[in-house]
Amino acid sequence: MDIAKALQLLAGPLEVVHLGIENVAAAAAATGAPVHTVDFVPPAGGDPARVAALQALTAGTFGRTVDAANRRAFERMLASRPHLVGIGVARDVIPGMADGLFLHAGPPITWERMCGPLRGAVMGGMLYEGMAATSDEAARLAAAGAVRFDPCHHHRAVGPMAGLVTPSMPVWILEDSDGPGKGNRTFCTLNEGLGKVLRYGAFSDEVLRRLRFMADELAPTLADAVALHGPVDLRLLMAQALQMGDEGHNRNRAGTSLLLRELAPAVVRATADRERAAAALDFIHSNDHFFLNLSMPMAKCMLLAAEGEPLSTLVTVMARNGTDFGIQVAGLPGRWFTGPAQEVKGLYFPGFGAADANPDIGDSAITETAGIGGFAMAAAPAIVQFVGGSAADALATTRAMGRITSGPNPGWAIPALGFAGTPTGIDVRKAEELNLLPTINTGIAHRDPGVGQVGAGLVSPPWECFHEALAALAREAQGSRLKAQDPPPTREGGE
Repeated sequence: MDIAKALQLLAGPLEVVHLGIENVAAAAAATGAPVHTVDFVPPAGGDPARVAALQALTAGTFGRTVDAANRRAFERMLASRPHLVGIGVARDVIPGMADGLFLHAGPPITWERMCGPLRGAVMGGMLYEGMAATSDEAARLAAAGAVRFDPCHHHRAVGPMAGLVTPSMPVWILEDSDGPGKGNRTFCTLNEGLGKVLRYGAFSDEVLRRLRFMADELAPTLADAVALHGPVDLRLLMAQALQMGDEGHNRNRAGTSLLLRELAPAVVRATADRERAAAALDFIHSNDHFFLNLSMPMAKCMLLAAEGEPLSTLVTVMARNGTDFGIQVAGLPGRWFTGPAQEVKGLYFPGFGAADANPDIGDSAITETAGIGGFAMAAAPAIVQFVGGSAADALATTRAMGRITSGPNPGWAIPALGFAGTPTGIDVRKAEELNLLPTINTGIAHRDPGVGQVGAGLVSPPWECFHEALAALAREAQGSRLKAQDPPPTREGGE
């Protein structure tokens, strides 16, 4: 623009659109000019160290190298084809599982730091395994080290809420049938339903009776049915469920119905006892969340395929144990970056409120990590009746998550967004640059052992996880640069 045009612009009545320092806007407003202030936070919150780390991972030739690594990780994830292939007993099928070992949700934790719901689940697990006769005895034994604890994720398993897996529990077995992850297996327990259940820390006689029915009758019945039916393509079921109003985390009615329709004929044909077959089908029919415990290991299976891509900044795990929230990234597999578990903002069941709630808990955020759950809320506007907000909020959330992800998953289309794919592949760099955290929709557990679920809502990870991951990835990038600059060793002499 030349000087004459600039002067002409300044001569007329001005309206100012302002981003940044408030004093600048105050000076314009003092002249009587209308000022429209836009919320603005500089990348990485303006923190010099994080801005430098972000610059190291995004700028120039090396930034393009990281982009390429992320594309490869993203494509590997989309190439994954998880199938349900069976049901087995945890000690027999989960790698590294053994008697005396309990798996839990989230990053590693000791009994001393466990929250109420996780302690309650451990106590219920000890009662279920016959290791204790009362909850008090179970608590004493757990405090004395009678059981060992390890995250589900360390064993290619996932678990909702407390996520407890004990050695004799039945678990779903999923296997990747295609792509770079072909042959990978993941695992999850069967879903108990809502209310007072073990995964929310409840351990009453009713809870234990249900768990024994699931182990003694439900699991064998379904195992026979899956064996007769053959592998079930879970990505295909999820694609259909998303177009029927599910989002894959807190609304699973369509997925459960599709699974029931898929397996019901095989259940009938494989089960000689008609009442046993009916009991299995009734249990699934009465539990709209039954499919959650398949969408979770499906997501884990897909993300396993992306793990280990050098320099990739894509998130492959988000998990909470009720005390800590942890993430992992594809370029640094197996390494946890943690922060405090956050308060869930949502709706409470009658008689309960925020004072009753435990902080965020569970491995179920693996669904958001794979591009469903909170990232697919636009597919499930009815979910807002469960977690709060409006249908417009659901659409806005999915659009916002598209800003921090690698791209859409074309296999999982959302009708309300013109059949665009779900936003997939959380990029630590984008989250930091835009100061935008992932949105997770989740249940709320009572903070005391033995009570159960008290509500549902929305939550995000703590920034500490992403800040730590960003710094570690920048250090890894620096190490990679230094290696690339080292001259190759020279060989002296002959062979």
